[in-house]
Formats: sequence, structure tokens, C-alpha cells
Amino acid sequence: MRIRRLPAALVNQIAAGEVVERPASVVKELLENAFDAGATRVDIEIAGGGRDLIRVSDDGRGIEPDDLPLAVESHATSKVVEASDLDAISTMGFRGEALASIAAVSRFSIESRVADREEAWRLEVSDTVRGEPTPTSGPVGTRVEVRHLFESVPARRRFLKSETAESTRVAEVVRTLALTRPSVTFKLVSGGRTLVDLPASDDPARRILGVLGTELEGRVVQVRGEIGDPGDDTLVTCWGLVGVPETARPTSRQQRFVLNGRAIGDRSLSHALKEGFRGLVEPGRHPVGVIHLEMSPSRVDVNVHPAKTEVRFRDARPLHGLVRRAVRAALVEADLARELPIGSESSAPPDPFDAAAPPPSRPDATVSGSGRSGFGGGGSVVAPRRSGTASPSVEALRAAIAPGPDAGSEIPSTSTAAEVLPTLVGSDAVLQVHDSFLVTQDEEGIVIIDQHALHERVMFEVLSRRIGEGDLESQRQLVPEIFEADPGQVEAIDLVQPLLKRLGIELTPAGPRSIAIHAFPSLLVSRRVEATPFVSELLEKVAAGELDRDDEEAALADVLDMMSCKAAVKAGDRLREAEIAQLLEMRDRIDRGASCPHGRPTHLRIPIPELERRFGRSTS
Repeated sequence: MRIRRLPAALVNQIAAGEVVERPASVVKELLENAFDAGATRVDIEIAGGGRDLIRVSDDGRGIEPDDLPLAVESHATSKVVEASDLDAISTMGFRGEALASIAAVSRFSIESRVADREEAWRLEVSDTVRGEPTPTSGPVGTRVEVRHLFESVPARRRFLKSETAESTRVAEVVRTLALTRPSVTFKLVSGGRTLVDLPASDDPARRILGVLGTELEGRVVQVRGEIGDPGDDTLVTCWGLVGVPETARPTSRQQRFVLNGRAIGDRSLSHALKEGFRGLVEPGRHPVGVIHLEMSPSRVDVNVHPAKTEVRFRDARPLHGLVRRAVRAALVEADLARELPIGSESSAPPDPFDAAAPPPSRPDATVSGSGRSGFGGGGSVVAPRRSGTASPSVEALRAAIAPGPDAGSEIPSTSTAAEVLPTLVGSDAVLQVHDSFLVTQDEEGIVIIDQHALHERVMFEVLSRRIGEGDLESQRQLVPEIFEADPGQVEAIDLVQPLLKRLGIELTPAGPRSIAIHAFPSLLVSRRVEATPFVSELLEKVAAGELDRDDEEAALADVLDMMSCKAAVKAGDRLREAEIAQLLEMRDRIDRGASCPHGRPTHLRIPIPELERRFGRSTS
């Protein structure tokens, strides 16, 4: 086939694939245009999750009628003039691609009015055919309407998720961008329901709490720091709010970073935030916070990704250190952490079941409170609850594992289990070590069992079988248990309703930021698993996209991992002899008993020949 020049319409559709991934991408581009126009209020309306309609209205400066045709052409922009402008970009947009790309895959219209004109002007683009601007009525500012997104690209449309899922993504984008502009009012309506309503505020802390959730009120600390010389372009300032250690979440979804007013994702900054909390949050938990960075635009390249979500710093190492030290200093000043070298080993022991826990790093800097206020009127600070109590004792392992007259009938013996796990002998001689490990023997030598990992596997098998047989009982609440949640968690309920039903969990929204628990699995209740923390963590994972909603069985397995881990005995739980015997009995009855659901071993064996070698015994 000969080389040929592509038609302009096809070129725009290909370009749209880089910029317009889904409805949330459209909303992001239109909001950034509104910011560049100096808007103080932005209203967003969507229908069908953004497939059918996206309407964004702002009160910015507007576009001159003669510029409207150029606004929907590729590589036409008012924000850069020459190549040197790319070295110090201060606007949100600069590529001149967004409107052209959106118009290439939708039915598109734009209305705009500038302050010195009495009428607005409207331009329509349909099937890549651009009309001429026509006069109409309208307020100062711009309104963009996008209908039937990806109608001309069916393959792209098929990759979109459900209406609820796409609406949730749009809401997440709006909330994230709202953090970059506290002085702008944001309102998002989906199908007549208000998802986001954030009034303008001259207090950045108030906006941060409005986005992250009022449950953080009084549980945040102010962060501020700087590096460099105020007299040149090396100055970098850092400010924001972070939640106290006990507000840490199971995902990093509630971490936001804003650079020069632009929301960005950056693993180095996320790592720096986590390092600031080193030793203060449990492994697998992630601090909550919003960090703003301000620096010379000449020291950062934002022209590295079509969606402008990634940036390249001239030197990222000083920024990592700045964020890490500023966060640690804020925690020290609030008396939430000892004044100690950053990166030094915590006084608390690491989670013995977290194989991925990083080794302690070498001390490299000492921090202390600066005594400077981050910004006025922000959230107040409280110390987290410091619990010195151990996990609840195990009351009746048999009842917890298999309620009923015959625990052994819960899981039938399998040849696979017998092959992997030789039968224990002398089980009347079992030693519990540090309330965490069981030491016994089998025909080959000494067996050391991780009580948490083994019980976790037992619980997983029990839960799996009961769900498979439709026999997982649920306990209804006489009075619904209501807890505060962030909007993303509330919206996540609709995304996993079939899964929740199988698990015996019944939830309903109790408001834009609260959730009611009506029913919870009886087995978890009997194991003293608290409903609110479990449901909150589950919905957090859904909102963060960590559960594969397209594969319900895979998602179910992930949730069963959570349930079995929460319900299992913990390291530090002292077991009675009967409970130990029951656990060892169940060990021989379950399949895949050699590892816990996360893949960690449940036991290790020291063979007799190895013992003899260690003690210098002759085996001849």
C-alpha cells in the first residue's frame, strides 16, 4: 500500500485518543480552559455518566466571536507564541488540542460572550463539519456542550464503564481540580443529582477539608516548608494539610499534589509523604493529605504528557526531601511523633506479616517543628488515640470457624491437603511462642506454624464454601450503623451492589457524605470484626479502582482475603489448648493449607537431619 496523507478528520480522531480517554478527560480539559479564562464559578452537568451529555459553564473572560472557529482547530491557542514559551508554562492549557480533539469524537457546541459585547456567539461542530458563529443570548463567559461522546468511534465507546462508574470518575476529577482553585465555586450535577457542591473560599484549608471530608475536621496538621533562595528561581515552597496518623487509608487515593496550581501525579512525592509518616502508620496504610508546591515554571517541564497529568522536574531530589522534612516537622510540632532522624527505625515493631515492608533507611536529616502557621482558619489538631490494648482474645475457635455441632463437617478432608501437609504427631505437645507461633512436630521434624496465617487460610476456605453454597448468614442491624465517608466511597456503593449482596452486606447512602450499614455477615460479627472500618476500607478500595469490577469472581476473592484477614486470630493473641487443638485439626482438613490467601507460608519445617547437623551430631 502506498503512503498517503490522512484526512484531517481522521487525524483529529487519532489525536483525540491521547487527550480524550473518557468523559472525565473531557471535563478535565474544559475545567482547565475555564481556569485559564479567570473563571470564579464553574457549573458542570452530565447525563449518562458523560456519554450522553457534558455541559460546562463558566463566568470567565469569554472568547471573541472571530476566535471561535480557531478555538476548535488543532494547534490553535492563545497561550503560547514561540518555542521559548514552553520553557516557562504558567497556564493550564497550551497545546491547542483539547477542543479540536473533543469535537472530533462528539456533537460539539460552544457559546461565549466577552464583557464588552451585548450578545453571545455560538458555534456548532457535528461529524467534523464546522458551522459558522451565530449570535445568541447568554451571560459573560463560556459554555461548552458535548453530546454523544464517541458516537463516531464505537470501539472507544464500548470501553467505557457503567454510568455510575463514569460519573464517579467525573466527580473525582472535579474534586481534585477544586483543590487547585479554592477561590472558584464548583457544582457538579449528574442526572439531576448534585455530586459536588463546593462554594468558593479564601481559606485553602477549608477547601481541602471540603474535598477530603469533614470527618478529618480536627484531625489534620498544617504543613509548611521551603528550600532555595528567595532571590532567584531556586525557591520552592511547600504547604498543605495532612491527616493525623490514625486517619491513614488502605489506598493512596486521598493523597493529592498540586504544583503551581496544576494537579499532578508523582510517585516520588507520594513516597516522600509516606516517608514523613515512617513508623507512625501501619504497613499497607497510606497517609491522607494535600500538598501544594510552588516553584519557578522554568524548573519544571509540563509538556511531557498529552493529558498534562505528569511533569518532569529539573531536579526532583530536593523536592522529595522538602516534602518529607516538612511533613515530619509538622507531626513533631503537633506532638504526634518523637523528634527523631527521618528514616530512622520506629520504636514500634514492624508488622510481622508484611513481607513487603521496606528496611529501615539510614538517618539523613533531623527535623523539628518550625512554629510557623500554615494558613489561618484551617483544621485544628488533635492527637490520635494511642491504644495499648492487644487484640481481643479468642473465645471459641470451634464456634468461630464452624458454628454448629460438628466443626469437622464444615470442610471435608481432601487428598491435596494430606499430600501437602503431613499429619502432625504428638499434638498434645504444642508450644505457643510469643503468642504468635505454634511449635509442634510431625514425622519429619519440627514444625513452626504462624497462627495468624493458618487461621486466615481456614477462614478463607470457610467463607468461600459458604458463599458458594449460598449459606453465608447475615445479621441485620436493629438500628442502621451510620458513618461518615467521602463522596467517592458513597458513589462506590452502586458499583459493587451484586458483590455486596453475595457477601451479606447491605449498604445505602445516608447523605452525600455518610453511609448506613443495614446488614453484616454473622461470621464476621462473631469474630468481632467491626462493620464500619471494614466497609470503609472495602469501599475505599472500590473507589481507588483496586477491585476488578469487570471480574466479579476475582473481586470476590480479594474481598474474601480482607474478610479472612480481619477475622483471623492475630499475632499476640494467646490461645487456649482447646483452641490450638482445633486450629491444628482444621489445618489437616483444608485445601491449600500451606499458604495464607496472600501467598505467605503458614508454616516452616526443620527436618531432623538439619537439627542433627546444627548440633554436630553424627548421622552415620
